[in-house]
Amino acid sequence: MSLPERVKQARENHDFAPLIEMIPYARLIGMSCLNLGEEVVFVFPPLEDNIGNPTLPAIHGGVIGGFMENAAIFHALAKLELFAMPKVVDFSLDYLRPGRYQTTYANCSVVRQGRKVVNVSVTAWQNRRDEPIANARTHLLFE
Repeated sequence: MSLPERVKQARENHDFAPLIEMIPYARLIGMSCLNLGEEVVFVFPPLEDNIGNPTLPAIHGGVIGGFMENAAIFHALAKLELFAMPKVVDFSLDYLRPGRYQTTYANCSVVRQGRKVVNVSVTAWQNRRDEPIANARTHLLFE
């Protein structure tokens, strides 16, 4: 199935698993998504391979960043009229708290959309949404 067909199917069924399955890294970290009405929340479970600091234990910051970057891409595909995989132009990440070895969630919002570039904001949290572990901003190029 082609990307445009998968995007169309994901929008119609409100199921983004077919899109996530296309990205090997998203599959590797066990990424999934929940549909809460109109809101999409991205999820990745605690996996031993994702531990960066075994003393705490805490999830590796690069894994958190990769999860948030993929969340932004999937959000753009789900919410905008895009039928090609967007390319990351830049990605800026602020770590706010340690990402403990537990389930991590992220939600996204489109801040601004131009003709070829979209700016997406991403917030990741674990226990409470109002206590984020990281915030990110990314620009995605689409054609």
